[in-house]
Amino acid sequence: MNRTSEAATEAAADWLLQHATPINASDPQAGLDDLRPLADAAADAEIVALGVGSRATHELSVVQHRMLRLLVEERGFRSLVLEGDDPARLGLDAYVLTGAGAPEALLSEARSFLRTGEILAVLRWMRAHNERNPHDPVQLAALHSQSPPYGAGLAENERAIADDIIRWHEHTRQKTVYWGGLAHTAVGAPRTVSSPAPQTHRNAGGHLREHFGTGYASIGLTFHHGTDYPVPPADFAEAALDAAELPAYFLNLRAEHPASVDAWLGAPAKTRIVGPFYDAREDADHHLSGNSLAEWFDGVAHVREVTPARALGRT
Repeated sequence: MNRTSEAATEAAADWLLQHATPINASDPQAGLDDLRPLADAAADAEIVALGVGSRATHELSVVQHRMLRLLVEERGFRSLVLEGDDPARLGLDAYVLTGAGAPEALLSEARSFLRTGEILAVLRWMRAHNERNPHDPVQLAALHSQSPPYGAGLAENERAIADDIIRWHEHTRQKTVYWGGLAHTAVGAPRTVSSPAPQTHRNAGGHLREHFGTGYASIGLTFHHGTDYPVPPADFAEAALDAAELPAYFLNLRAEHPASVDAWLGAPAKTRIVGPFYDAREDADHHLSGNSLAEWFDGVAHVREVTPARALGRT
């Protein structure tokens, strides 16, 4: 590391220590005061993406849930895009709106990364919200790109996801939360995914930023290490983000910061992505690259240590 990058990293560490807001990553029903900086980072947004580095962790799912609550309860968001499956196929949209069906049984037919106790808690919270607010419900977005055409490439899939979200917003005019994986939600115009083989193209987040401008807010949820994940390599963004020395925190990347931090925020970065081909023995090979933190995200929620998501039926 040269002296310039060392100075930028030191300035970033000082800034993180001063401006990172500690957040609760263990209780989805905790009060929301700690998440106020999220409201500032997403102030102008019609679409807020909550993208996680791994969909299989308890803590990142809890933070997503709490952010969803803030956006629905205090910012007027009324739709949730649950990336990865078709809510109508599963009957989840009907359950949220009407209470029809048993949510645990319905969710058992979903793709594996949605079959968790944390997702079940989100659905039950949405249903409870609608019972309290029958004339102003929150709903699951009906998308068509969750089953892309056979043979479609990753770039075409990313375009299809974005097009579906755009169509949903145009149809409903509802503020929408996009709950998904960081590789899809980060603003990549283009970006590179490393696994299973390196591919560079514009992703869904890049298309959505192009369409909505500042009306699309990208929040990245990252982690340092955990039960199934080693400490990240030193050149990963997660290594620098851990300098805040907090169990979990939120950082508004659009907040005022000194010029000395610009070099760090704007430098080419790598961040961990855990997908279907992840192998912890080759952790360094699973990352997003091609952009900087400032390009990818409007804000970051970082958790130091994560544990596995709960299996359905586990208390």
